[in-house]
This record gives sequence, structure tokens and C-alpha cells, in this order.
Amino acid sequence: MKRISMLAVAVALPTMATSLPPLPEPVANNAVATVRVDDQQYLLSFNGLGSGKGYQDVHARGFGLKLGDNQWQRLPPLPDSRQGRLASVAVGVGQYAYLFGGYTVEADHSEVSLPDVYRYQPRTQQYQRLAPMPVPVDDAVAIAYQNRYIYLISGWHNDGNVNLVQLYDSHRDQWSQASPFPGKPVFGAAGALSGHSMVVCDGVKVDYFADKRRKFSDEAACYRGEIDVDNPNRIDWRVLPHPDGNSHYRMAAVAGHQGQQLWFIGGSDNPYNYDGIGYNGQPSAASARIARFDVGANQWLEPLKMNRAVMDLRGAVDVAGRWYLLGGMGANQTVLADITPVKE
Repeated sequence: MKRISMLAVAVALPTMATSLPPLPEPVANNAVATVRVDDQQYLLSFNGLGSGKGYQDVHARGFGLKLGDNQWQRLPPLPDSRQGRLASVAVGVGQYAYLFGGYTVEADHSEVSLPDVYRYQPRTQQYQRLAPMPVPVDDAVAIAYQNRYIYLISGWHNDGNVNLVQLYDSHRDQWSQASPFPGKPVFGAAGALSGHSMVVCDGVKVDYFADKRRKFSDEAACYRGEIDVDNPNRIDWRVLPHPDGNSHYRMAAVAGHQGQQLWFIGGSDNPYNYDGIGYNGQPSAASARIARFDVGANQWLEPLKMNRAVMDLRGAVDVAGRWYLLGGMGANQTVLADITPVKE
């Protein structure tokens, strides 16, 4: 296994090959997915945080774009949209987007992890409530596998992080438990899949003390998991060297470069509460780093750099072989309506 110097390589990003209109309103921490129905691609954004960044700006609004249209459309409300939610996650499997969990925020800043699972079909604009998560989590890593299974890895459950890998079978609407996450349980990590190999990096751990209250701190750690081809519940986890020892919180992770590399995009090196202010009391700055892992060579490559720094991401979408970020936070924790291209 080889680890090389990680000096960032600045890359001039070309203009977008596909013209994508901005979101109807600024939104961060939104769950994003893309699906195809009858050869028509749809981009989807669910839930998130509005530009005010207060508890009252947490919402359950959703937006969809049929590729080729010149503006986004408001999605129907979730079947139970009385409260907004943060840190939910969405993945596209077949013609459906699957939406998992998240947490609510009350005026007193109390938070509750949600067990909700929905399936959304953009052509019919209909939601279907599915079997709830056995253990409700938010800020988990979601990875789709074989156009059927969805892994929810670690994440936060009401009072603390969990090391669970919860496996959802979309064909049977059933949950089971896969081999647990081997690292310290975290929330706000990022992960992606190539073939049968997944890589999960970073996030926020909980530190406990004898003489003072617990605190949240960043975790600079990466793990590679090999999924058993005969049993998706079995994962052979291995430790990976970290790309640069500098943890990033709420990155987007994708399979880039024709799926041969896994890219970890943006985020912040100062973990923060939902308003973008760090747990250390300092405003968090967005990153433009793209860390790249070569799956075949089992090594990190020199990073790339976006033209724009973005954080507070729950994923990215692939349009014609190029990746885009939908919203997020930019400079000075500003909530964005922009569609930001990622170098591909």
C-alpha cells in the first residue's frame, strides 16, 4: 500500500457541459439523488436548511428537475411533513429515490432521530412509506449496491453514535444487520462504492471524560470494506491510511473517473453544528479539496481542487458523466442555491 504526498493540485474547472438551473432557493444539508425513468433523468433534493440557518429554517421541502427543463419544480410534501428534518440521506436505485431518516430540531434545540423511510417516483410524484429503520439514524453514510441493497453506515441515534451497518433490501422491503463498522462510531462521515469495494472516511466522534461533559471532535480515519459476493451482510473491513491526516466533515463521496476512483469532495475540517459554527465556537470554513482513492491500486492519489469551496453536503449527482453539488454552504457559511460542478 502506497501513500504519497498530498499537496493539493489546483485544477481549472471547465464550464458546465450541461446547463443546470439553480435551485429555487438556497438549501444546505439536503439529501440529494438522481434517478432515471424511461430514459429520462431526474435530479432530486429533499429536506434541509434554509438561508437563515436557525431551527425555524429546518424544512421538509423538496425540489426536482427533469433534465432538459429550465427550472426546478416543487416536489409534493412528504406524507408526514409536519416538521423539517436535517441530515437525511437519499440514494437512487432503479426508477426510485429512497429517502432515509434525518433529525428534527425544536426551539429548545432538542433533536430527535427519525426512523422514516420513503420511496419516491418522480414520474408519478408519489411517495410510499417503507419499513422503518430498526435503529433510527441521521448523518449516516448511505451506499447503494447491486441496484438493490442500501447500506446505512454508522451515524447518530438520539444520544450518541452507533457502529451499526444497517442493510436495506429494496426488493423485499426488509432490514438486516451487516458486519458492523470497525472504526469509532461517527456522524457526518462520507463513503462511496466501486464494484464490491466501499471506502468510508472521517466524521465526528464523541469524546468522554471523567470530570467534564462530553465533546465532539473530528475523526481522521478511513476504512475499506469488501462485500461478500454471496452474502451482502458480510463485509471484510480493513484499515486504510488517511489521505492527509486532515479530517473533513460532511463531504460528498462519489465513484469518479469511470468508477475506478472514489472521490471525497469538499466538506470542512472544523466540525460544526447545523448553523455552520464549529463545536469549538469558531466559524467553519468550506473546503475545495477532492481526495481521490484508486480502488484497484489500493492507494490515495494526489488530490484535486475545485474552483469553489463547498461544505454541508449529503451527496452529489451524476449528469452525463460529470458530478454536481446541489446547494450546500459556501464561503462564510452562506447557504447556496447554486449547482456547483465537480471536476471529472
